Amino acid sequence: MDILGLSTSPSSGGAYALILNENEGNRRLPIIIGTFEAQAIALELEHIKPPRPMTHDLMRNIIQSFESFVKYIFINNLKDGTFYAQVVYEHNGSEVEQDARPSDAIALAIRFKAPIYTSPHVLNEAGIVSEEDQGDVSSKASSEGAMAGANIPGTAPSTASSGSTSGDRLKQLEKKLEHAIKNEDYEKAAQIRDEIARIKE
Repeated sequence: MDILGLSTSPSSGGAYALILNENEGNRRLPIIIGTFEAQAIALELEHIKPPRPMTHDLMRNIIQSFESFVKYIFINNLKDGTFYAQVVYEHNGSEVEQDARPSDAIALAIRFKAPIYTSPHVLNEAGIVSEEDQGDVSSKASSEGAMAGANIPGTAPSTASSGSTSGDRLKQLEKKLEHAIKNEDYEKAAQIRDEIARIKE
């Protein structure tokens, strides 16, 4: 599975829907996750590095300190509307499985550049068949583009000022991005980074 994007889910009390996309197929798997986990996933995908390690960065550092690494994560079950996952990591030459929430498992997977797998029965039960001609926003998003600031907790779409040149605007935004990261305002940083990406495109 690939990470297609994050979208707000108003019906779930402000939670976010993490959308996974089947690599060799046309099904998508939406998983409702919390704001903190959505931010942890989005920041890593946007390559925004906080000045101090966040929870999943700390987990990665601890795993690496024991000379271990995450091989892959496996979303293995769906019970009463709740997804279950396993983090599979290598330690002393052996594979070890650790029960985890899918949101935490995926946040770790992207930090280790580890693949994401889903059980066929989970995908059959909760997967949604996607067609390119649907007017769905998520169907038009790339795996990186879907992490735009508009989809990251607390951010909103923004556009570059038409009264300034692209070069000047980029310099202003890069300064704002640096300032936001320094102040640990990650939501604002993600929004600015998205605007920078749009201008460069």
